[in-house]
Amino acid sequence: MLRAARIRTEIPGPRSRALTERRRRAISAGLGTALPIWVAEAHGALVTDVDGNTFIDFGGGIGVLNAGHTHPRVVEAVREQVGRLTHACYYVSQYEPYLELAEKLNELVPGNFEKRSIFVNSGAEAVENAIKISRSYTRRPAILAFENAFHGRTMLGMSLTGKADPYRRGFGPFVPEVYRVPAPYAYRMPKEESWFDAFRRSLVSVDVSSVAAVIVEPVLGEGGFIPFPPEDLRRLREWCTENGAVMVVDEVQTGFGRTGKMFAIEHSGVEPDIVTTAKSLGGGMPIAGVTGRAEIMDSVHAGGLGTTYGGNPAACAAALAVIRAFEEENLLERSVRVGERVMEELRAIQRRHPDFVGDVRGLGAMAAMELVTDARSKTPDPARTKGVVEHALQEGLMLLTAGAYGNVIRTLMPLVITDSELEEGLSILSRAVDAAAA
Repeated sequence: MLRAARIRTEIPGPRSRALTERRRRAISAGLGTALPIWVAEAHGALVTDVDGNTFIDFGGGIGVLNAGHTHPRVVEAVREQVGRLTHACYYVSQYEPYLELAEKLNELVPGNFEKRSIFVNSGAEAVENAIKISRSYTRRPAILAFENAFHGRTMLGMSLTGKADPYRRGFGPFVPEVYRVPAPYAYRMPKEESWFDAFRRSLVSVDVSSVAAVIVEPVLGEGGFIPFPPEDLRRLREWCTENGAVMVVDEVQTGFGRTGKMFAIEHSGVEPDIVTTAKSLGGGMPIAGVTGRAEIMDSVHAGGLGTTYGGNPAACAAALAVIRAFEEENLLERSVRVGERVMEELRAIQRRHPDFVGDVRGLGAMAAMELVTDARSKTPDPARTKGVVEHALQEGLMLLTAGAYGNVIRTLMPLVITDSELEEGLSILSRAVDAAAA
């Protein structure tokens, strides 16, 4: 069988190294990069660097490319749109792709009630607007956010994010009236206390009547791919309803088919008040959405919401093409099958290395394994985790880490990955773990 991954030079290759040297003189050192390669082109689930090396992509631009790199529908939609209109600023004048996309999202986002949507540029900006809207609707200031959460790198995004290093270190003071509450983390949670009991206990110092919103990821993304149990999401929904708080569900990384349903919250049957979307919404184009109950979204005064580039015509066209791809190419079914195969392989790796692979978890095609020094102490092992990523890259597989301790290998391969590409990538991953465990 012809290999999809083809390594022609050392990694990084000479052209990548030369570009890295130029980067040092041109780009801020504060901008982090996970892998040392420079990409020239990418299609489907394959990425080719400037040195001609081709990699199988298990990172998907951090979950942006569920529909694949340069999906033909997306490319054609963007090409056609930019030939007619590249920008108008919806705050100044209106255009139909924005309206059509809002209508589509209002249909897709779970909830048997009337909805409204707005579009912005990034997941962090979507989160900012969801909080603004929640505060406007409730006339309350406080926000509850979870341990191990990630909601972006803006000042409010960092305030909501749970991990200090590298996201928050040195950037304070942060936005006030943000309160951290415990999240379910089955692998590391004390067994003697339920999550909901811990959640309620953590609110002893919070004036619950001042809480405008609770923001939650159905699967903690950067926090380590930790699924929020459906029964706990239902309890959280009940708590929000009882206390008059808006339930904001952050689907930036979990949305658009990543978990086998269009939105991860659908696995629980919960109907959120507001949902934020981004990443795979645009198929590689920068766009994010805020969709919620009509009465909440309409509570903001005219002019209170707006952005220069949000809902750019080309980005809206790309998002509409992504939705058509999901509707007509069975990408949700593909997500389920990919997720089943990935979890099967991760569990096989864990069976071979039970002392090193502490936990395997996930939802649909959003799967991960947590690496530790030994099964008994569960001490995180970020060094060997880094070794797995480096070994895999040398064989032609792009991997990303996650987790509060940097010891989680996560998988975000495009859902359009072929069976042969998936099997080859999983084989490389398996060998990389074997090498790190040796």
